[in-house]
Amino acid sequence: MKHKYWIATAFCASLLPGLSQARDTAHFLDFQSVVNEATQAGRLDGSVKFYLNKIPAGAQIINANVTTSQKTNAFNKSDEEACSWVLQSALIKLQNAAKAAGANAVVDLASNYKNKEYRDDSKYECHAGAIMAGVALKAKYAKVK
Repeated sequence: MKHKYWIATAFCASLLPGLSQARDTAHFLDFQSVVNEATQAGRLDGSVKFYLNKIPAGAQIINANVTTSQKTNAFNKSDEEACSWVLQSALIKLQNAAKAAGANAVVDLASNYKNKEYRDDSKYECHAGAIMAGVALKAKYAKVK
């Protein structure tokens, strides 16, 4: 009986390394296509503009230290689909907070996954695994004419 116990214990222990080495694939995807999709679906109302890696001329900064980190269920979704969904969640959160702060723009937007900044004029960084996808952003709220 003890022999079966030790075999079962050894088998279960052999599964643990696979769990600790979960997939975390970095993707660099088109930002504007996700904004367009969210706006067309009515998830973003268009009252707040998003400027990736840019501060428009004449922008009045209201809050210079904005961050958000969102995760979503990626199970049974492609990485791109999960990344689009989680970015939309982050943008909705930023839109609502910007409006509450009296801003009409989110400017100087950059990816900030695990506090490692990624700046690009057209792409955002998303990390996808077997069951979760995540996006982290940093930005500023501003009034833009």
